[in-house]
Amino acid sequence: MSLIDTLRGRDYIETRDFSEPELELLLRTSDDLKSKFKAGVPHRYLADKTIFLFFFDKSTRTRNSFEAGITQLGGHAHFIDADTSQIAHGESPKDTGIILSRYGHGIAIRHDLLPSEGNSYMREVAHHADRPVINMQCDVDHPCQTLADLMTIREVYAERRGLKLTKSSTREVVKGLKIAVSWAYAPSYAKPMSVPQGLIMLMTRFGMQVTLAAPPEFKLMPDTLQAAQNFAAQSGAKFEITNSMEEAFADADVVYPKSWGCIDLFKQPQESLELSKKYKDWICDAQLMKAAKKEAIYMHCLPADRSNEVTDEVIDGPQSVVYDEAENRLHTCKAIMALTM
Repeated sequence: MSLIDTLRGRDYIETRDFSEPELELLLRTSDDLKSKFKAGVPHRYLADKTIFLFFFDKSTRTRNSFEAGITQLGGHAHFIDADTSQIAHGESPKDTGIILSRYGHGIAIRHDLLPSEGNSYMREVAHHADRPVINMQCDVDHPCQTLADLMTIREVYAERRGLKLTKSSTREVVKGLKIAVSWAYAPSYAKPMSVPQGLIMLMTRFGMQVTLAAPPEFKLMPDTLQAAQNFAAQSGAKFEITNSMEEAFADADVVYPKSWGCIDLFKQPQESLELSKKYKDWICDAQLMKAAKKEAIYMHCLPADRSNEVTDEVIDGPQSVVYDEAENRLHTCKAIMALTM
């Protein structure tokens, strides 16, 4: 059985469900689809196929990357707001999975607001569905975002290191780079933990040195921390945790500061926001960027809380790759759909 065959019909719920060669195939497919898109070459690999997009939370990049992506692949997306569907009246994950499997070819779900709910819901839908289920962000991981993040880092550093992506593996390109994954202050809402959790699990797998920084109250899920430690040990990388943003940024090649909520207060979001006010000085500004390497890149999954998580000078400055990163969401989403559906 070929590697491509192993992905057909597979659920994509966490990156740790996939082997390193399978993730490499997703990245190389993303490269190919990006090249075709830029060149205006049609690539209708999913002609007449339908994917259902279930959203329990708001979205801009995720919804549009999936809707645009499936259209470019020759298929069609159905957007479904969970609040206006029968899920709001208690329809079970079993019924949802079975019925939508008979209507189309893929199911994608965003369910990210409460720890212990989204991932388990997706896995229950997937258990009963006979079509692939794709995680558009849950409480544990955001595997579409972090794959695009890794794609962006490998593009930047392949060019800087004089490596060709067609000939070099992702590990060869990124191994040894230091990424600082840091909490940052935001007053807007208690954001999910899935992006930092996904980052520490994925980047350690490919040999990156990962330093996680957060105030003491803003811990991540223990299981994801242990997974990052295990992946770092397997790849020969380091995974470290600190309560200092400055320490995390020191000598970093990549910085990724963003906010997330307090794990113990997700059902009391206002209390989580009130707690976060103690740490308003956790902001990525030009002074903090000086702690990282001179050529370090600034990343964020967006939307960023400007003037809170990051200053305009940084996010709009020459070290920022946030728009390239957001663009790569399209190409990685397309690769995931093309290979699993």
